[in-house]
Amino acid sequence: MPKRRANGEGNIRKRKDGRWEGRYTAGYDPETGKRIIKNVLGKTQAEVKEKLKTAISESQQLDVSKAGAYTVSSWMKMWYEVYAEPRIRPNTKSYYTNYIESHIIPGIGSIPLDKLTTIQIQRFYNNLLKTGRVQRKNFPELKDKSLSPRVVRGVHTLLHNCLEQAVAEHLLLANPAQGCKLPQFEKEEMKILPQEKIGLYLAEAEKRGLLAAFYLELTTGLRRGELLALQWTDLDVENRTLAVTKQVNRINGELVVSPPKTRNSVRTLALPQQAVDLLIAERKKHPRNSYLFPSPKTGTMYDPDAFRRTHDKILKAIGTEHIRFHDLRHTFATLSLKSGVDVKTLSGALGHYSAGFTLNTYTHATAQMKQDAADTIGGVISQQMR
Repeated sequence: MPKRRANGEGNIRKRKDGRWEGRYTAGYDPETGKRIIKNVLGKTQAEVKEKLKTAISESQQLDVSKAGAYTVSSWMKMWYEVYAEPRIRPNTKSYYTNYIESHIIPGIGSIPLDKLTTIQIQRFYNNLLKTGRVQRKNFPELKDKSLSPRVVRGVHTLLHNCLEQAVAEHLLLANPAQGCKLPQFEKEEMKILPQEKIGLYLAEAEKRGLLAAFYLELTTGLRRGELLALQWTDLDVENRTLAVTKQVNRINGELVVSPPKTRNSVRTLALPQQAVDLLIAERKKHPRNSYLFPSPKTGTMYDPDAFRRTHDKILKAIGTEHIRFHDLRHTFATLSLKSGVDVKTLSGALGHYSAGFTLNTYTHATAQMKQDAADTIGGVISQQMR
């Protein structure tokens, strides 16, 4: 039996076309046992010798029998099925599958995984920013086909994680997404429901039989999915607390109940007495229903989209500027800070992962708090100077 040439052994020769070639054993085919031979080319023997040294070093870091077996598309599908899907929440799956099927596979899916470069990925991101939005069937033709920086950054995070696993499995030497330049977030001006409009807003909600729901929202800052997934078993009337343990989202046309957004989102909220009184009155309207706020049409869980549309109608009825339903959460947070609620307590109520994140999110409110604090200490010191 002939002696196998060890991985890394190579030889150099001059070709008939005048160039120098270095050939080396990169590995062995696991099925046939045959050597996998690769080569490098150069104008001089010294150049090829240096290239050969680098190529041999790299081959020892790669699983050569598998490194060339995948395209970006086939590896992405493998990674999603094995590593991502079992570990993500149901509503996150819709984001992942959309990024993969609508953007990554059409954009760079056909490229061999081991040939993917940072420049190719960067161009892919640049194109997404300009023309990445997908035209949906039976929808009006898109006038603006650009994707938001937020979505592009989401695509990058997913692709980067996928390629990082390829590095861990010795399919790539390095992650080509690592050096890409990402678009800056376009920070939108935060909107809230004006304080002088809150009374009108709640009065209009009461006309629609939803005073308890919207009062609870404005006094807790719950996410819409958290609010609509609440059941009577989550309410502790005696201790005036509410357990937030689940949320509802519409995924592929179906309402899906899942754990909240993050681990910190599982929390227990303290309620004002008026909120408890309104909820007790609310239960008398539908005593046998398990949900705090069931749909008036179906008696089952309130559809998040229908609930949002009710919010939009209330805003229109009171003649105020349109804000998203999520901005009611911002309204709660802003008013809490301005009323002197400490940031750590507020962060826990909102389900944020840290008080620092809360501070960064509500800088518009905390800036005034800082000025008030400065004025207060300034007044104390000034009195001592008299």
